[in-house]
Amino acid sequence: MPTHMLQHKVAVITGSANGIGRTTALRLAEDGAHIGLLDFDANAVAEVCEEVRKLGREAIAIPLDCTDAVDVGSAFKQVREALGPIDILVNGVGQSSRNRMTDFAAANLETFDFLIAVNLKSCVLCSHQVVPDMKARGSGKIVNIASESAVNGSPRSWDYAAAKAGVIGFTRAVARELAPFRVTVNAVAPGPIRTRAIDEMPKNVIDSIIADIPMGRIGQPEDVANAILFFASSQSDYITGQTLLVNGGH
Repeated sequence: MPTHMLQHKVAVITGSANGIGRTTALRLAEDGAHIGLLDFDANAVAEVCEEVRKLGREAIAIPLDCTDAVDVGSAFKQVREALGPIDILVNGVGQSSRNRMTDFAAANLETFDFLIAVNLKSCVLCSHQVVPDMKARGSGKIVNIASESAVNGSPRSWDYAAAKAGVIGFTRAVARELAPFRVTVNAVAPGPIRTRAIDEMPKNVIDSIIADIPMGRIGQPEDVANAILFFASSQSDYITGQTLLVNGGH
């Protein structure tokens, strides 16, 4: 249920057209935040923008490549002009190697470069856009989406695990740097979550994933969005540099 903890706050969510990002955008909007929506999928992110506005919040949708520094700089400038200073950043852009998964011995390093860019570089570029203002104001929330792969080391996902481990390291280092300015930086690390990538898997693969989760189910995007809301709100003001696994005990 909405708590209105984020009333009048401005949040930017990258990767907000689908899945966890979309659900997070709507969850934060329900709690009072105005939303800047950034995603490569122009049509889908525009639809989410309309959903946010129907909740009575201001919103702007900007299609872009979050691995491109020029695109990122322009997008954040547009958000500030439309909505005002940014209080919350959720770095949600990211993906695994999906159908390009391989053992390390057979690795295609072009895939590795792509995963580092989309998972880690995007996080760094977008964070760099908000940190100066947050430091100057003495407040701000950055929430990075990592993955349980960075902790558990998922088989045949060495490249994704490495990229998301970079997100966790980045989170910890920047959190220490920004703590004196009352800016918190935390990470949420989902396990298997019911998104399009999961839904496209064969049933036998999904069943095997569920069998390995102590809670006996795949997580929902709302499970992750609620954890992000906690880190984005004043309830986590004395918590920084942490990584919270949302994975049913996997």
